[in-house]
Amino acid sequence: MRTLGELGFLGRLAEVEGATQVELVLPVTNWPHLDAIRQAVHDRVPKAEVVVRTMNDDERLALRNFLRGSMRAAPTEDSASDGHGHGAAPASPRFLDPRAPTRVLGISSGKGGVGKSSVSVNLAVALAQRGHSVGLLDADVYGFSLPKMLGATNDPIVLGDTVIPTLVHGVRALSMGYFVDDAQPVIWRGPMLHKAIEQLVSEAWWDVPDYLIIDMPPGTGDVALTLSEIVPRIEMYVVTTPQPAAQRVAQRSAFAARKLKLSVRGVIENMSWFVGDDGVRYEIFGSGGGERLARELGVTLLAQVPLEAGVRAGGDDGRPVVVGYPESDAARSFVALAERVARQGPARVYRQELKLV
Repeated sequence: MRTLGELGFLGRLAEVEGATQVELVLPVTNWPHLDAIRQAVHDRVPKAEVVVRTMNDDERLALRNFLRGSMRAAPTEDSASDGHGHGAAPASPRFLDPRAPTRVLGISSGKGGVGKSSVSVNLAVALAQRGHSVGLLDADVYGFSLPKMLGATNDPIVLGDTVIPTLVHGVRALSMGYFVDDAQPVIWRGPMLHKAIEQLVSEAWWDVPDYLIIDMPPGTGDVALTLSEIVPRIEMYVVTTPQPAAQRVAQRSAFAARKLKLSVRGVIENMSWFVGDDGVRYEIFGSGGGERLARELGVTLLAQVPLEAGVRAGGDDGRPVVVGYPESDAARSFVALAERVARQGPARVYRQELKLV
């Protein structure tokens, strides 16, 4: 968490006609969550008068430089030359440094329609509710859905070549859906897709969160390959439904992750059952798929999330079920999932070259 002073948001402090006046200096006039910043000032100086002005060009440049500097890890001695005699290549983001505390969680599936995005959103919010700093990246460039599911009313802020993710439900979020019209298809070939994912990971100000959750696109295509190169520390969690057909397809996603030397940490079974008005549990999509998949992969079945209308309604209304229906069985399942993921701790083995010194 950065202070207002570090970000250059705290301007002049003055006594005006016997009252304390605090100036807030913000990058744009429509800065999101201004009310929360005002409240933070009033918590420290209860009777202060808060005035707001917009940063000038020099102040915006200073903020951009601060963010860029805070994003980058210190360059190492073996940083490669850029090939043009200009010194070391740019350092990677700080949160990707092996010494950083950030855990990067990839939520994957072998096919669409299993509720992977619902799992990503509710897991992220549940972790944030427990006091963790959380980022959420929608890597499904072609089928983005996170903006609608989160209900964010503010777009990310762009400062030159730096993007500040939007903040909603305590989660910093970024998606291609914030930059293109909801009805506009994204028609890109592999190189453009690779560059877009690289920028969403490396050119956004994620800072050093406790968790960065990545909502992966279904399948084992270009995005999975790109992320395995850019984010070698990613921990994979596989989402499936109970039916055998979905379990077999999800298995391919897990096997692909292991071929890329990524750590598969657990299985999440979604739509496990439905409880009718009569109180009877109906296993609409069969049973046992998540347990079988976990056993075959040698990992833990971390959660079984029931099929509930609140999950669908929350996705449509921008109120994830852990926010809109916190007492529901589905919300409790996501909360338990967040606690189990946190207790697991980070994967011990990362994709790094063995070096003999």
